[in-house]
Amino acid sequence: MTGKNLWIAGVAAPLMLAVLLLAGTPRMTATNNPTAGAEVKIDNFTFGPQTITVPVGSTVTWTNKDDIPHTSVSTDGVFKSKVMDTDEKFSYTFTKAGTYPYYCTIHPKMTGQIVVR
Repeated sequence: MTGKNLWIAGVAAPLMLAVLLLAGTPRMTATNNPTAGAEVKIDNFTFGPQTITVPVGSTVTWTNKDDIPHTSVSTDGVFKSKVMDTDEKFSYTFTKAGTYPYYCTIHPKMTGQIVVR
C-alpha cells in the first residue's frame, strides 16, 4: 500500500464508523402525518417489529412473509384479519389513542402491539 492509500484508509474507515454510529438504531414510529402508515412483517413465527407506535389516524399493514398461514387479531376484538397465506396483507386504520395488543390465532405465542398516540 502506498502512503496515499494508507492515509485514505486511515481517514475513511473512522469516518465511515462515525457516520454509522451517528445514524443510530432505526425506530418504527410513523411520522406526524395523520395518514402515515406502518408495516408489520410476519416472518419466522414473529411479528416484526413486535411493538409499533403510530399517531391516531395511521394505517398499519401486516404482510405474511412466512411459508405458512397466520392471522393478526386484536385481543380486545378491535380488529381481526382473515387467515393470510404467503404475501397476503391485512390493514387496519387506528382512529383512537390506546395500546392494542394482538396475536396470531393459529400460533397464539406470536404476539405484538400497536401503540396509538
